Amino acid sequence: MLRTHQHQHQHQGDDATVAAEHPVAVAGRHVLRYGLVIVIAWIGALKYTGYEATAIQPLIAHSPLMSWLYSILSVRGLAAGLGTVEVIAAVLIAARPAWPRVSAAGSAVAVLLFLSTLSLLLTTPGVTAASGFPVLSVLPGQFLLKDLVLLGASLWTLGDSLGAAKRKAMRRASSY
Repeated sequence: MLRTHQHQHQHQGDDATVAAEHPVAVAGRHVLRYGLVIVIAWIGALKYTGYEATAIQPLIAHSPLMSWLYSILSVRGLAAGLGTVEVIAAVLIAARPAWPRVSAAGSAVAVLLFLSTLSLLLTTPGVTAASGFPVLSVLPGQFLLKDLVLLGASLWTLGDSLGAAKRKAMRRASSY
């Protein structure tokens, strides 16, 4: 019985699915998506400032995946490039109501950004406090660890957008 109920919701589209959600879940869904948009856009915009470029420089410099970028870009140039990618990802994620596929692309970029940031937990000196693992330092340890939740939010928005794009394509195909 439950399977049939879930199956029907998949084919009825967004409106039926949303109607079945608890109002708190609906609010949470919107806060999660647009909270993520605000956080990514804000962090991206800060990358254009000198203090933010300087703050992320040691994190990137210790990363085997990203340190090479400083051989072709300045500290400010790399920070501005990352900021641009972040702001674009935020705008794309926000586009979900009109363009779910576009939103999925923004969410995929956010997933890559947060995976990159989380990789810094493994390469940045001072992540653990003097007493060692599992005690994380405030900076950079706890600062980086929060990106695990942002990664989860990005994965959720990616799945939600892909599902909406699929439902939109199915509705378009059935109307022909």
